Amino acid sequence: MASRRLALNLQQSLRSKAAINAIKAKTASPLTRGLATPVTHGSRTESTTLKNGFTIATEHSPWAQTSTVGVWIDAGSRAETDQTNGTAHFLEHLAFKGTEKRTQQQLELEIENMGGHLNAYTSRENTVYYAKSFNSDVPAAVDILSDILQNSKLEPQAIERERSVILREQEEVDKQMEEVVFDHLHATAFQGQPLGRTILGPKENIMSIQRNDLETYIKTNYTADRMVLVGAGGIPHAQLVELAEKYFGSLPSEPEDYSARAIAAEQKAKPDFVGSEVRIRDDTMTTAHVAIAVEGVSWKDDDYFTALVTQAIVGNWDRAMGHSPYLGSKLSSFVSANNLANSFMSFSTSYSDTGLWGIYLVSSQPTRLDDLVHFTLREWSRLSMGVTQAEVERAKAQLKASILLSLDGTTAVAEDIGRQIITTGRRLSPEEVERVVGAITEKDVMAFAQKKLWDRDVAISAVGAIEGLLDYQRVRGDMTRMFS
Repeated sequence: MASRRLALNLQQSLRSKAAINAIKAKTASPLTRGLATPVTHGSRTESTTLKNGFTIATEHSPWAQTSTVGVWIDAGSRAETDQTNGTAHFLEHLAFKGTEKRTQQQLELEIENMGGHLNAYTSRENTVYYAKSFNSDVPAAVDILSDILQNSKLEPQAIERERSVILREQEEVDKQMEEVVFDHLHATAFQGQPLGRTILGPKENIMSIQRNDLETYIKTNYTADRMVLVGAGGIPHAQLVELAEKYFGSLPSEPEDYSARAIAAEQKAKPDFVGSEVRIRDDTMTTAHVAIAVEGVSWKDDDYFTALVTQAIVGNWDRAMGHSPYLGSKLSSFVSANNLANSFMSFSTSYSDTGLWGIYLVSSQPTRLDDLVHFTLREWSRLSMGVTQAEVERAKAQLKASILLSLDGTTAVAEDIGRQIITTGRRLSPEEVERVVGAITEKDVMAFAQKKLWDRDVAISAVGAIEGLLDYQRVRGDMTRMFS
C-alpha cells in the first residue's frame, strides 16, 4: 500500500495514471479498447456515467474467473497545498485502519476469507484503491471499496501511529537514489507549484497533519465527477453499474464548499516549466546521479506517441546487465565504448497538462561527467536533423511490444482503463495505437525534437560525486550543439 510515483521509463510511462476531467456522457456508451490490449473474442470497453457524474468503465471477459475492480480518483499530491502536502498519501494509509462499519481486523478478515487482494497507491495526480477477487465476490469487494472511501473513521490514535510508519517509508525512499533524483527534478522543473511537490510530503507536514486536513481533502477531491469505478475480468458491465448506483450513487457531484472548489481549480492550473537546477554534492558517494529534462508532453498531446518513439531511440543501457554495446541506440554504443557511465535511462513522463522528457545518468567516472553530458546532449541535437528510418522503425517496434506486454492480467488492464478514462475520457483501441505509432516517421521525430529539444531550457537534478558536472550555462549551451 506504499505510494508510487508516476514511473519514468518507457514501460512505466505507459502504465499509470494522470488526471483530467471525468467523462461527461450521461448514457451508457461503448468505448474503444485500450492501449494495445490484444483483441480477444470481441471484448470491448464500456462506459456509463451516473446522474451525479460518477463513471463506470469495464472490459468484460466472460471466460475469466476473476476480476479486478477499483476506484481511480482524479487527485493526488498535486491537489494539496504547501501546508497539506502529504495528505493524499496519509489518507491512503488510513483507509485500511477501520470504517464506521468495519474494524481494521474485520476488513482484513473479509478480504482473506474471500481469498482476495486489496491495495492502493498514490501518485502526483491520482489516488487508486483496487481489489482483485473471484467474480462472485465482486459485490463484496465494491462494498469494501465504497466503505473505505466514504466511511473511514480517521481515528486520532490511528493518525498518530501512521506518522511513524510514513516517516520510516520516507527514510526508505531517501535511500533510493532514482527516487531522490526525480523528486528533486520535479521540484526544480515545477518549482513553487503543486506538481513540484513530493508525494509523501516533507517531514514537518507528516508530523503536523491533523484529522481536519484529511477530512477537508476528502470533501474537496473525493467527489463523483472525479472518480471512475473500473472493472476488468469476469464482471459484466451492467452488474458493476448496479453496484455503483448502490454504493456511489449518493456521492456529491462536486465540492459543496465554494472555497474548496476554488482551491481545486487552482491546483489544476497548468504549471510553468522552469529552466533550473538543483545539486546535492556528496563526495562520500562513489557515483554521480544526474537527470536532465526538457518540458515534455501531456497524456493527451498530439505528440504523445512521437515523444515515446523519440525516447526509445535514445534508449536505455546498463553495463551491469551485460547489455551489448552494439544495440540500436547510438548513445549506448558511444557511452559503452568510452566508459562514460554505468547506466542511463531515457524517459518520457506525462501528466494531464505537461510532462518531462529526458535522461537519467549514473556514472562512477566523476572526471568524465562533462563528456557524458556533452555527448548525451549532442545526441539530442542529432535527433533534430539526423534520424534514420531504421532506428525509428526499431523504436516503434519496441514501443508496440512494450504496450502489449504491459497489459498482462486483469489488474494491468484495469489500471490502463482507469488511467486513460480519467485522463483523456476515452480508451484507445489497439488498432488506433497501431495506426498512430505505425504512421510516425523520421520526419515526425525530427519535428518533435526541433520543437521540444533544440535550444530549449533544461531542468537538472544531480546528486552524489558531481564535482565534474559543469555549470548550468555550459550544459544549456549544449542544447544547440551541432553534431559531427
